[in-house]
Amino acid sequence: MRPRIALPADTLAEATNIINERNAAYAPRPAIEAVVKSGGVPVILPSVDPDDVVDYMDLFDGVCFLGGYDVDPTFFGEEPFEKLGPTYRKRDLFEIELLKQSVARGKAILGICRGMQLVNIGLGGTLFQDLSQDPHVTLKHNQLAPGNMPSHHITVAPDSRLFKIAGERPYINSRHHQAIRDVAPTLKVTARADDQVIEAVESIENDQILGVQWHPENMYKHHASSKALFADLVERSTEVAKRTRKQPQ
Repeated sequence: MRPRIALPADTLAEATNIINERNAAYAPRPAIEAVVKSGGVPVILPSVDPDDVVDYMDLFDGVCFLGGYDVDPTFFGEEPFEKLGPTYRKRDLFEIELLKQSVARGKAILGICRGMQLVNIGLGGTLFQDLSQDPHVTLKHNQLAPGNMPSHHITVAPDSRLFKIAGERPYINSRHHQAIRDVAPTLKVTARADDQVIEAVESIENDQILGVQWHPENMYKHHASSKALFADLVERSTEVAKRTRKQPQ
């Protein structure tokens, strides 16, 4: 049974002369390929009105929240900091509702970069809107190296699911200017950079949620720990499918 993995779509916001590409919904090709190569079936979900999210819920077993624009800080009770990047509230509204319903329905969840931040916000956490707000930051978290190459190490908690997937000291890529500040009540920190920036979170009570601050979809071809993150999502989603899908008679 191949599990179906939802990839919430980003929106092409740049100006274009081609009418069919204006505000087009899309998912990054590396994420699609990483899901397929790991044994999953990608299902791309364009943003819709949050009230319509319920109609998507039977279409997938797991969901991967991906990178993109900053999340609107009003979702965690703050006004925009001067160094906040671009935001797109329509996507935020859709994905936060998708997250909440996915948690309630027991779907397997992976958050990547912005996706991890959105998961944290949707479950009650907050962010540093820019890493300049964190006085402890000393590392370069928005690398100038090619995006498919690692740039700094992280330390993973030995009692975590991530430790089983990536080991104690994985070498990761890094393309972010925001980070988790306050962790949501149902999540725990499972990895940090050497300057203590939060690099991964997981569910406290179960294995439903895993979030990482880097971009494994860009490194899965050549880095075993990145590929293993998608294999883990597919494995968890397969268990959801076995539990919830109606079998043919």
